[in-house]
Amino acid sequence: METKKLYRSRDDKMIAGVCGGLGKYLNIDPTLLRLIFALLVVFGIGSGLLVYLILMIVVPLEPVASTAVAAQVDAASIGVAGASPETASEADDEAA
Repeated sequence: METKKLYRSRDDKMIAGVCGGLGKYLNIDPTLLRLIFALLVVFGIGSGLLVYLILMIVVPLEPVASTAVAAQVDAASIGVAGASPETASEADDEAA
């Protein structure tokens, strides 16, 4: 069993990546978490802001390697030219 680790997201972020990271960790849409934090700020007399700031300080930023590898895999899977030698040669074969 692989352990999941909580990180702030580098890709899916509005301010510091807290909601994006929580969404990835909990398998929840980050937009829903952003809405919850916003409601806590408005109706919780600022408690959502305090929780967000604490998470921003405590939760580490997502490692660069995992983001770079995921971007390469995504680029190769959608057929972006130059993503990898295989995709470039496949695109040339399809064009011919």
